[in-house]
Amino acid sequence: MKKVALLVGLAAALGFNNAEAVDWNWKGDIRYRYESTFKDTDANDDEHSRDRHRMRVRIGVYPWINEELSAGVQLSTGGNETTSRNETFDDAFISDDIKLNEAFVDYHPMFLDGQVNVLLGKRDVAKTLIVAKDLVWDSDITLEGATLQYGKDADGKEKDGINAVVGYYALNEVNSTANEQDAYIFAGQLAYNGEISDFGYTLGAAYYDYVNFDYQNAGSIYKPTFDYRGKDFNIFELFASVGGSITETLPWKVYGQYAFNNASEDDSRSDRYAIDDDKRDAYLVGLQIGNAKNPGQWSLSGEYVSIERDAVTVLTDSDRNGASSTDLEGFKLNATYHLVQNMTLGATYMNFNQIDVDDTANHLFQADVVVKF
Repeated sequence: MKKVALLVGLAAALGFNNAEAVDWNWKGDIRYRYESTFKDTDANDDEHSRDRHRMRVRIGVYPWINEELSAGVQLSTGGNETTSRNETFDDAFISDDIKLNEAFVDYHPMFLDGQVNVLLGKRDVAKTLIVAKDLVWDSDITLEGATLQYGKDADGKEKDGINAVVGYYALNEVNSTANEQDAYIFAGQLAYNGEISDFGYTLGAAYYDYVNFDYQNAGSIYKPTFDYRGKDFNIFELFASVGGSITETLPWKVYGQYAFNNASEDDSRSDRYAIDDDKRDAYLVGLQIGNAKNPGQWSLSGEYVSIERDAVTVLTDSDRNGASSTDLEGFKLNATYHLVQNMTLGATYMNFNQIDVDDTANHLFQADVVVKF
């Protein structure tokens, strides 16, 4: 009842009672996934393999209230995980949790020609920030805080030319007045989308300052296999892509990301858990052919990824390496086919090794059916 009251109150506050003035714009998607994992170690036995079936469901409404104001509310499956909205089939048909995944307002004043968005609330990371790929941010994350955007449209897509983002995102609020230790992220980004001849390109840079990001402020975002006590993260990111067309319906794109943790050892809270100067770098390079936007179309992609232990945080993609989201290197292959309108079939294979443990390799296969509506 509290969630229902919250949604009703938000609708009333935004003036949704005036139905004639609102374009409601409902959106949703359902993804069914079969997933198989296998870990190569010195002892290959059944304890190192796992098969499971999972579902992700998201449904939301994104009303266009007037030319200067829009909003969004989305519900989704998922437990208490920051980087996943999947629900695993494992509990004898018990009904699954539905939680508030997005709730935001977007003010885009017309005296600035709609070039500036002021976002307040909880929104999808790729529509909040400029996200090239998932080296720094898992695609299921919905950031919470305040964002100022320049160059993005109201749907969160980057326009041609300059794009810039500044944001403040709360990680954890400490219930204490004695010592201010709230954990948050400050983000700043600048990118440019342009064309040269028949090629489109993107160049960009970003900086993320993780404040009070340590073990004491763990909350639900830290995995128990990785200890962040005393570690500071000031991540500098570079990203770029260039693409064109092989045929009228077959595009291609080459892309890359590089991230470096610029925090000094002096920022660490304990010598025992100090940042390792030799484990600060992460990079991703990839090639994609096709985009599978329409029925009968397909796409293929391949990526090589290396993430050293202290380069980025557990907010990176959570599928790559089981319990450890960093300290890994390997590749990812994906194929997608658009079967019928609004329905795609996909297959992904990942093969990653731990950098600091030579005898461990993680294999992951995912088969997806995705329907959007």
